[in-house]
Amino acid sequence: MLLEFVGNHWVLFAALGVILGLLTYTLIVGDKGSVEPSSATVLINQRDATVIDVRPAADFAKGHIINAVNVPMNGFKKQTGALARYKNGPVIVNCRSGSQSQAACHVLRKAGFSEVYNLKGGIMAWESANLPLTRKKR
Repeated sequence: MLLEFVGNHWVLFAALGVILGLLTYTLIVGDKGSVEPSSATVLINQRDATVIDVRPAADFAKGHIINAVNVPMNGFKKQTGALARYKNGPVIVNCRSGSQSQAACHVLRKAGFSEVYNLKGGIMAWESANLPLTRKKR
């Protein structure tokens, strides 16, 4: 009876297999290129990590991590040359929630940046951790 059910619904079981495989991969590999806000502060304070904020300039002006560099995601690939001076040190990339910054991290890694981290949860997680923001320009 089970074999008949699987045979009649093979697409669902194939999808289940793919989902289980992806979940297993995520658990094994983890989120190696990301840092929590508390770990980000350690990188900033102890290793002088550069923070790159990929949010639009208007959002950046409302509040950002101290000494962050604003390079909006719109046209980010064209701006990687301007960021070359940060290539050999730790770089933390943030956005509002962490999804756009993940894409920016990928671009930086492809451009040869040696140590790139995505701020897990973005600026929202930073604020939730009660960490400081500033409105001052660098």
